Amino acid sequence: MAALCWRAGSRPWPLPRLHGGWRMGIEIERKFLVAGEGWRDAAHAVVPMAQGYLNDQRSLDEGRQRASVRVRLEGDAAFLNIKSRELGHTRQEFEYPLPVDEARALLALCVGGLVEKRRHLVHHGAHLWEVDEFLGDNAGLVVAEIELASADEAFDRPGWLGVEATDCPRYYNLALAARPYSQWSGSERAGPAA
Repeated sequence: MAALCWRAGSRPWPLPRLHGGWRMGIEIERKFLVAGEGWRDAAHAVVPMAQGYLNDQRSLDEGRQRASVRVRLEGDAAFLNIKSRELGHTRQEFEYPLPVDEARALLALCVGGLVEKRRHLVHHGAHLWEVDEFLGDNAGLVVAEIELASADEAFDRPGWLGVEATDCPRYYNLALAARPYSQWSGSERAGPAA
């Protein structure tokens, strides 16, 4: 069983692409559903998270904004994140540390619902997998993500990995804040192809 692994102001995993203490650059990430519970025993740490968005899905869908603006509490730390609106595995991402009290104040200003989850960190092969077990209105949804150095980078697929959901926007956290998993139809819950 993974332990909660946290110190104030730090993460139990490194932030790649650091510049001046802030994460910035290009994120290449693939997202999958999980099949089974094998990831639980493999997790070496669990990080509680709560996040909200200062803009909404509709503004991005209608082209009035070109990036999501997220506030996230991660254990005893907090971050402001700006991510470009692009479907698929590659997007611009900028992340800055915030004082926790300011992050809580910003979360009160967020639109849509709060997305709460437990992030389970799982090493498999040469990569770190982040398995997000959603809570609250998104309870029942579990998604595994892997960050890659390039879009065509090979990686070992763990046995518990299910179908890919990278290109399905309803699995994006911003979409889950606007329309949580609890509101999905049975066919939508069946997977990305629905």
